[in-house]
Amino acid sequence: MSGASSQTQSEGAGAAGKQIGLFSSIPDRLLNVTYALALTVSISTWFIAIRAPLWLDETGSFQQISGGFSAISSRQGLSFPAYSYILWFCTKILGTGEIALRVPEILAMLGSVYLLYLAARELFDRDVAFIATIIFCLHPVVVFAAIDVRPYAFGALAINAAILCLIRLRRSDSSWLAALFGFSAACIVCFHFLFGVILPALAIGFFVIKTGAGKTSWRQFGIALAVFTVAFLPVALSMRNMVQTSSTHVFAEAPALSELGLTLAPEWLPWILLGAAFLAALVRRLGPDGKIEARRLALCALLGLVPILILYGTSAKTPLHVFVARYRLVAIPGIALCWGAVLSLINSRAIRLLFCVVLVAATAFQYFRSPYTRTHGYTWKYALEFAEKNASVDRAPVLICSDFTESDHVQMPVGPAVKDSALFAPLSYYKLSGPVVGLPRTLNEEAIRVGSNFLLDAAGRGERFLVLGYIPSYKTLYWLANSASGTYSVHELGESNGIVILEFQPRTEAGISR
Repeated sequence: MSGASSQTQSEGAGAAGKQIGLFSSIPDRLLNVTYALALTVSISTWFIAIRAPLWLDETGSFQQISGGFSAISSRQGLSFPAYSYILWFCTKILGTGEIALRVPEILAMLGSVYLLYLAARELFDRDVAFIATIIFCLHPVVVFAAIDVRPYAFGALAINAAILCLIRLRRSDSSWLAALFGFSAACIVCFHFLFGVILPALAIGFFVIKTGAGKTSWRQFGIALAVFTVAFLPVALSMRNMVQTSSTHVFAEAPALSELGLTLAPEWLPWILLGAAFLAALVRRLGPDGKIEARRLALCALLGLVPILILYGTSAKTPLHVFVARYRLVAIPGIALCWGAVLSLINSRAIRLLFCVVLVAATAFQYFRSPYTRTHGYTWKYALEFAEKNASVDRAPVLICSDFTESDHVQMPVGPAVKDSALFAPLSYYKLSGPVVGLPRTLNEEAIRVGSNFLLDAAGRGERFLVLGYIPSYKTLYWLANSASGTYSVHELGESNGIVILEFQPRTEAGISR
């Protein structure tokens, strides 16, 4: 009886061994080719909306370079012009078409992908490094930022460069590497001030990985800090001014907890990983393969959680609501590394490959079939084209409510200055040939002053005019329609991307529009 039992156990162990072997042996060449193909498919999702018109903030980037090289610094406002000079230079080579403007960002994001892979390779096996990089590429925030004519892709490039330097400092006493770490950390802030929320994670992470290094760690930290300080000085004044006027730049609402969850675990990712973990448990391949390095896990957690929790906490607990999707890019490299650390607990290359294939297939299918991924933010292009076609018949004036929240805190430009103002950046790319009158974003004292003066002059001349406004400006449109109801008949000509176009026709004495 005991012999039969032993034989049964032996046969069961043999079957389990064969099953485990099935999920552990896979040719390296097939593995690398499959991961390279998966990475290519992941990157291809960036290009779905590459032909889309420029959205509001992208026209802001173009406005900053539209006056030429010499005018860039004066058009920056509170931001640092590093990105604008790069964009201006690229337009001299590629032109100013919508696709051409997006090429620099694509190249920068491709560079950031490569740097993230190198960083992940320092921490994980080759296949896990591939998967962490693919998770980064597929993240909705990265898909948007990769073709966005804004400095975010370059910020990601600087972030991943700093992460790579930090990880390589684990086993290096090089002063040059420490200096490069400090310089890349300063570049992060140069491309976007809010990306500075990752600096605490980088600083703490440095001491985590250099535990036990003694005087060497302090020497390297001193070098990194000195280089960071020197490189940061050009943006220090702009950043101080930004902090002092921070309340005038807030345009988002307080975030919901679900937004934080989707940033940390986008859509299909946790469910597919759960399935992979269940399969690994069935074949006894779930668990660490060897000793887990605590410092590696701590570093990934710092880079992924610290910046995103700072953004979320600030947005949820203060009036400074900065948990905007594109700002969350600062944490996505660290989040991708965190998922890589979790996936490394599945010590079966075949199951990890299966996880990657299913993740890429499901996410890419969703991206390519969804009509929403073919747009890139809302655009003023079609509303302005319609207004130009309608107003050019008799050179009717066009009143435009600015779509930037900063317009509510300044006096409106007048005359030709409106078309050249950063507050009306869409006009720098999508032109209007006739006269334009600028209004603030919301109905305030300045809007009432400018609107009242215009209505008085226009009524005296019996002049037809158009008014354009996005959702936050609807109250201003209603106020203008009510204020002009005695002398004008108002018609809604159309709506595009939430931008309403109203026509004001002067009434005749008989009460009939001219």
